[in-house]
Amino acid sequence: MKETKKVSSGAPWEDIVGYSRAIKVGGSIEIAGTTAQGADEYEQTVAIIKTAEKALKELGADLNNVVRTRMYCTNISNWEKIGKAHLEFFNKIKPVTAMVEVSKLISPEILVEIEFSAIV
Repeated sequence: MKETKKVSSGAPWEDIVGYSRAIKVGGSIEIAGTTAQGADEYEQTVAIIKTAEKALKELGADLNNVVRTRMYCTNISNWEKIGKAHLEFFNKIKPVTAMVEVSKLISPEILVEIEFSAIV
């Protein structure tokens, strides 16, 4: 089996649900659905990407290694706020992505959740 390394965010949800913030298997990194607090979709997206960036660094990678993002939001009409934040980090990287509207996330104040895939 390929070498596996896991990263924890320290959030209580990880032990309650049974997951890791990020996992690296061989040269592949997967980052769990990540959320953040913030006034709006833009602020939450910026915070989410910074959290993912921290996890990537712990696994010997950075945002340049991201090949896919999956963005979930509770109000697709605010896609431009999410897209603006995503562009600020990924303008030159341009991973493949999806942005979909979902009816709810874990808490009503959570407006955006993003998953990341990276290859090193």
